[in-house]
Amino acid sequence: MPSFFPTAKSDPELAPFRPALMFAFFNSLTWQIAIGTPMVLFAGQLGATSLQVGVAYSFVFLLTPVQIAATALLPIYGFKRVSLGGWTARSVFLALPIVLAALAPATPRPWMVNTLIWSVFFFCLFRSIGAAAMTSWFIGFLPPGVRGRYFASDQMFSGIGGVGTLVVCSALFGLLPIYTALLVQYVISFIGSTLSYYSLRQLPDIEKPPAIGLWTVLKSTPRHLFEPSVFRRYLWLAVWYAGITTSIPPFAAYYLKVTAGLSPAAIMLFEVWRYCGVIAGAWLIRRRIDTMGARPFFLVSLFLTAVVAVAWWIFLRFGLGGRAGMGFIYFGVGFGAVCWAVANLNYLPKIVPAGERALFVSIHGAATACLGGLSPIIWGLFLKSTSPTGEPGIDAGVFEWFFGTAFASACVLSAWVARLPEDTKSHVEPIIIGNAILRPFRAATYLINLIDVPAVKKDDGGKREGTEKK
Repeated sequence: MPSFFPTAKSDPELAPFRPALMFAFFNSLTWQIAIGTPMVLFAGQLGATSLQVGVAYSFVFLLTPVQIAATALLPIYGFKRVSLGGWTARSVFLALPIVLAALAPATPRPWMVNTLIWSVFFFCLFRSIGAAAMTSWFIGFLPPGVRGRYFASDQMFSGIGGVGTLVVCSALFGLLPIYTALLVQYVISFIGSTLSYYSLRQLPDIEKPPAIGLWTVLKSTPRHLFEPSVFRRYLWLAVWYAGITTSIPPFAAYYLKVTAGLSPAAIMLFEVWRYCGVIAGAWLIRRRIDTMGARPFFLVSLFLTAVVAVAWWIFLRFGLGGRAGMGFIYFGVGFGAVCWAVANLNYLPKIVPAGERALFVSIHGAATACLGGLSPIIWGLFLKSTSPTGEPGIDAGVFEWFFGTAFASACVLSAWVARLPEDTKSHVEPIIIGNAILRPFRAATYLINLIDVPAVKKDDGGKREGTEKK
């Protein structure tokens, strides 16, 4: 299908960069399992507490400072080598969950869940190192006239891989014993990571960036965080939003499995509904945000957060809604999350100095991801509960307070976000971060990028060709 996969005949400009599209597809097989709901369900099966689940889910957010530090490696090793090194190392730590699933313990031992958690930590650590180079590298080798088509196709391939992975995981949980299903899923994740590495290897490198003054960045960051400005106002509102929404996906899945007793297959189908909400929201907002501005979609996201919180509270208190209601809740979570993520990518460039865009955007991404990522750990501590038989679970009463807090926070944030200034008449180029749109809860981690690529050049076998400024 020419329109689906670019060829030399259908799209000669984009065809040379097909390995980048294959990377998007194969990479989605990996992250959807390794740091998504299957990982949460695996931890729950091994007897993890809510605190341990919160810690494991938070690693991808808490390790964003590593992404900033790893930027210093780019002038030494270059974009391609840093990305390949990170992706190689993260693949190694997918082997540990495979071994744990192969053991299939009837009575899990404490070291098993600890091993899973540490494997997630090192996976996220090396993922952060590789991701430090990714966005600038891709923008550097893609010709300006191709970038728009590439990133649109990138989202499509990632979406196909992501939704397909969720459906396959649901089917595996429904057809196989849980440990066998997890074993197959993590093998798929390992294969996806390996193939994504080989896809990256086929892409051209670009010129190394100049040395980066990390000390200057460290000195100027506190000023940008606390000096009165529109950026500071929006930053702390975004941190608050991240704090109330980041914890919803892991604890929802953990509660449904450990406390409500739903099957992993049913929970994965709810995840499909969440992903459908993401796709529907991305389609709706991208057709309207240029004319309406970002602020209305921030408010839509907060409204949906409040609706989700109320619906969950009703479910917890009265048991109303059933599976159909839970599907609606998951759809709302995905729709609301992507509304905020896309609006954020369009609003940030309007409130930061053009000459320091990379720094301001990196500060925003690191603060929202890292501080918002603390939320699952803090709530995991309060939600921790033990059943009369000694099995870990979630305190339903505290979980009601969790959603009550989310509702109140969404209402207060709506009043403050509505007062954010926004110029809807002047067009500013939005931030492009590829398929992170399709994983909105981790979109902030892709904003960590201190390289502005002002005059990158493609390495073409010793022959260099200049490209336009990012």
